Order: sequence, then C-alpha cells, then structure tokens
Amino acid sequence: MRFSSFKTIAAVLLLAVLATGCATQRKPYDYAAFKESRPRTILVLPPLNNSPDVAATYGMMSQVTYPLAESGYYVLPVALVDETFKQNGLTTPNDIHEVSPAKLREIFGADAGLYVNVKNYGSSYIVVNSVTMVTAEAKLIDLRNGKVLWEGSATASSNENQNNSNGLVGMLVSAIVNQIIATSTDASYKIAGVTSSRLLMAGHKNGMLYGPRSPKYQSD
Repeated sequence: MRFSSFKTIAAVLLLAVLATGCATQRKPYDYAAFKESRPRTILVLPPLNNSPDVAATYGMMSQVTYPLAESGYYVLPVALVDETFKQNGLTTPNDIHEVSPAKLREIFGADAGLYVNVKNYGSSYIVVNSVTMVTAEAKLIDLRNGKVLWEGSATASSNENQNNSNGLVGMLVSAIVNQIIATSTDASYKIAGVTSSRLLMAGHKNGMLYGPRSPKYQSD
C-alpha cells in the first residue's frame, strides 16, 4: 500500500471517530421558551404507564412532587388533583393526557403541566441478577399557550452500586433474595424516587430550571 493511500485511509478513519464522538455528545438544551414562560405553579398529571406493573402510575406520581418543590415550584397537591379529575369523569391517565392545556389551565389555574411517561417499572432477572429498574420521560407544557418548555428522561436501578464478587453461586442466591425482597416490599417505589430526582431536580445538565421559590432562581 502506498504511503499516500495509507494517509487517506487514516484521515477517513479519524474523521469517522470524531463524527461519532460529536454525535454522542449531548447538545445544550434550548431554554428560550422556558425562560420566557418562567412558570410558578405546576400541575402534575397522572403518569402514563408503559410498564407491566400496574403500580407504576401512582408509584411515580407520589415521588415527583418533592424534586419539583425542592427546585422552587409550587406543585398542586396530588390528592386534590386526582380527586378533581375523578369528579370530572376522568379516571385514566390516557384520558387525562388528552385534555387540552387550555382546559387544564381553566380547571386548576396552574402555569404549566408536567406530563410523565413511565417506560420501565419493576424487578426482573438479568442473567444471574435481580434488578429493579425505573425509567421515565417527562415533558413540561405551558398551559397558557401549549408550548413545550422542557423535556427529558432518567433511569435508576438497584444494581448501580452492587458488588458481584461472590462467585456464581453467591450471585444466584443474591438474585433470588433480591427478587423476593423486591416483590414483597415494592422496591420499585424507592427506585422511582431516585429516578424522579434525576429527572426533575434542578441543577442537572439539560434538566429543569430553578423555580421562583428557589434562592437560585434565574441563576441558571
């Protein structure tokens, strides 16, 4: 192979590597609409459940208020919101998500609505390990005009800090024990709390902005 041909191939490979690296980097989120809207109150809609676990909707919904409140927002009480939907004949998350932003604004008076979609929720065996995983996506919608202010996703799992150095038998026993504990104690609920914090706590890259009740408001 001639040296010039080798240099050409090397250059092509280098460009391919650089292109791949650029493609995997997360672009900074465009917060223009968010900063223009600056919502103060947030309505959390019952999350859609795309997991096999029927507890996912309310397991996740009960966890999202904390990170939003800690980030400086007033969140309408979950129990009050749920009861209001029921009084208006809306009992499923799918039906509730179909309600127009303007109607939600009229009923609740909130500035923005948080639409959550639970993708994974529950425990399962992966090879010789029992893993509890919760994955969720969220979208913040301005209820005054229907604009998307922000969207993101997050995942948390029970095996993030596990040490699998006990050999195959030990791993099998540990997996069985973990599965029993997860099933009997709803371990997904705790993992959902971690997912919610990663998803909705302000201060993360490409995450939510700080709300008006936070001392860091408008510092991001």
